[in-house]
Amino acid sequence: MKFSTFAILTLIQTTTVAAYTRSSTSLRMSSSTDSSSSPTTTKKIERRNIMKAPSFFRAGFKEQREEVEGIMQDQFKSNLVDDLRSNEYVIERDGVKVHLAKDFGFCWGVERSIALAYEAVKQFPEKNVHITNELIHNPEVNDHLKDMKVNFIDKTEEGGKDFEVVGDKDVVILPAFGASLEEMKYFDKKDVTVVDTTCPWVSKVWNTVDTHQKKGLTSIIHGKYAHEETIATTSFCEDYICVKDMKEAEYLCDYMLNGGDKEEFMNKFAKAMSEGFDPDTMLEKVGIANQTTMYKKETRAIGQLLQKTMMEKHGPQNVNEHYMEFDTICDATQERQDAVAELTENSEKLDLDFILVIGGWDSSNTAHLLEIPMNAGVRSFHINRADCITADNTITHRLMDGTIKTEEFLLNKREDGSVKMGVTSGASTPDAAVQESLGQIFLLNKVMFGKDA
Repeated sequence: MKFSTFAILTLIQTTTVAAYTRSSTSLRMSSSTDSSSSPTTTKKIERRNIMKAPSFFRAGFKEQREEVEGIMQDQFKSNLVDDLRSNEYVIERDGVKVHLAKDFGFCWGVERSIALAYEAVKQFPEKNVHITNELIHNPEVNDHLKDMKVNFIDKTEEGGKDFEVVGDKDVVILPAFGASLEEMKYFDKKDVTVVDTTCPWVSKVWNTVDTHQKKGLTSIIHGKYAHEETIATTSFCEDYICVKDMKEAEYLCDYMLNGGDKEEFMNKFAKAMSEGFDPDTMLEKVGIANQTTMYKKETRAIGQLLQKTMMEKHGPQNVNEHYMEFDTICDATQERQDAVAELTENSEKLDLDFILVIGGWDSSNTAHLLEIPMNAGVRSFHINRADCITADNTITHRLMDGTIKTEEFLLNKREDGSVKMGVTSGASTPDAAVQESLGQIFLLNKVMFGKDA
């Protein structure tokens, strides 16, 4: 893995998502540029006005780039994973045969976010640096930031954030998931420097819901309403409702077609809809968007269901007046899901004992990678760190429902004690985490069954 933040940032500036990168900006908006009182000002315009200030940065700091590339290389590179790549994604060591999914690990958006955060720390060594949330959902990366003295802003008992710790002249990092418009406005009023590491794919979703707003559509967000990215996205909506899965989408569409118990509806989506939401009047014209890390096939199925619902309600000839859809699933999410699906489909042919999924337990994209083999009946484990695998042959892992379980790991199903496994990792997981996890398995199998490389 070669980390080149220059290449990543250049890619952003030369692709279709270039519109979401920095145009030399900061988080200070003067009263002369604040047109929030204008009835024609959209939330997108408010965001862009905030981003025009000279202390709001989205393109990093070139003078720190070379050093940061070296640091990232040292922290996240894996010789073992490089060997897997060069050996057609298969390797055998200490009696363990490993099949690596062909798309896995860090995406360019995550690499970009880490690089921007690291560059910010190097650029402002004498200043207090804060981050409004985890940079990404990966424990190793966030631990590295803590080691660099970055302050992770605590949440309050009411569910908000304790921004009082941010003082004048401090630096505030916005994470890869983005920040809500309310948070951006808050820091716009303070004398702080802001470094925005928001993934451009997330910004793409924000532009989609802005299009909904301009066309008078209610935004239906396929996502988890309490997830940081969805919180940010809904802050840029006017009328919205979040559905977390197909079951909730089916409930929504049934109400759209047939009506129902409004009180039950309002209670069901109480935390997942905009203030003042009225399902009897706000579901006549809708557009779909999504949390970028959701399961791609489910998002597509929900979109098809919404389209079918509008066709039934308004007629095929009028569907385009009542429904709008854009593809806002990020490429990296899709590619990793496709790769683990291929590994799952070939699991019987490869005689896999299990598939290991590595990534943060609160990482949505990693959780969806687990769902694919689990739903296919393949023994699978989602771990967030290598030390989830212990010397007593147990593994502590996250189940699909979010609970954490510890159980026996290697089952020694073969007489020779060999193990055959598949492995993948989430878009926020460094290769080094994969190497550490596989190293634990190699050692465990060698100790238990006396297997040599």
